[in-house]
Amino acid sequence: MAQLIVDVASDRLASDIVMLDVRRISSFADYFVIMSAESTRQVQGLEEDITRSLKAENVRQYRREGLHSSGWVLLDFSNVIVHIFGPEEREFYDLERLWSQAPQVVRVL
Repeated sequence: MAQLIVDVASDRLASDIVMLDVRRISSFADYFVIMSAESTRQVQGLEEDITRSLKAENVRQYRREGLHSSGWVLLDFSNVIVHIFGPEEREFYDLERLWSQAPQVVRVL
């Protein structure tokens, strides 16, 4: 599932896509997929395409947080948490530093 999200994000031209394996340090997820979008419209497009692709695979979305206009959207698919950030928001939240103990499984620049 996490790899499918990375593939969809890459196809939709998200930048700096990172998959972190958080299984050893998190009780609520197995993977984080973090990506950057250059515009509010791209944040929305990424969200829609990721959600649509996982729904086609019968993967349930449990929660959604954030607004396209805020520069951050979180999609919770239980085992995989997706963070879609604008560039400034990504730098501000710096999740890679917060979860630096998690191994990077994939990084697509």
